[in-house]
Amino acid sequence: MNDNVTIYHNPRCSKSRQALEYLRERDIEPEVIRYLEDTPDVEKLRELVDAAGITVHDAIRTREAEYRELGLSPDTPEEELLAAMAAHPRLIERPFVVTSKGTRIARPTEAIDEIL
Repeated sequence: MNDNVTIYHNPRCSKSRQALEYLRERDIEPEVIRYLEDTPDVEKLRELVDAAGITVHDAIRTREAEYRELGLSPDTPEEELLAAMAAHPRLIERPFVVTSKGTRIARPTEAIDEIL
């Protein structure tokens, strides 16, 4: 079964690896987008965030050095956050999982069940 499932994956991230394994355990072989190499543009990031029903700030990794170095905060306008995420993909919270039923950040991994 592959209901056009896509995972925005970072193989160095344990949560991302867990999500990929979680899908495969359910006989789902997703399209894997290694977003550090194939970074989504601002428009795609906006689409993912909107589809997940979260704020842009919820989709950014606040503990990354770039977050502090760029002076980002919860008060930073969303367009600036999106631009920072596109320019510095390590800032993108991971992993985003997309199916025909919706989009979720797989934290916790079981959040994927909502869209399977």
